[in-house]
Amino acid sequence: VQLVESGGGLVQAGGSLRLSCAASGRSFSAYAMAWFRQAPGQEREFVAAITWNSDTTYYADSVKGRFTISRDNGKNTLFLQMNSLEPEDTAVYYCAAPRFSPRTSEITTAKGYDYWGQGTQVTVSS
Repeated sequence: VQLVESGGGLVQAGGSLRLSCAASGRSFSAYAMAWFRQAPGQEREFVAAITWNSDTTYYADSVKGRFTISRDNGKNTLFLQMNSLEPEDTAVYYCAAPRFSPRTSEITTAKGYDYWGQGTQVTVSS
């Protein structure tokens, strides 16, 4: 199984980026998937998650209203549209997928996921 993120880069505050995560090795169309991020010197934190059928989405309070998670099950790909970026959003962003369906209580925690991408750097300048 491989998760490969792309779309990161350097952007000015107020700008936008769209991250993609291409999964291979197995289909995740029946499972929730998520984005996490880790800033230097900080622990990895939850950003957003989406159920298998896109019926429900979850967001960290810090990104609610600015970020949108989506997926294309036919392409086994996860997306994160990030608007109104702030310097505090600077981090390495990771895509995550589970081996089995996570409990609802675990969808927004790292515990719910078994597979992780290598990460893509997002840097927001002020």
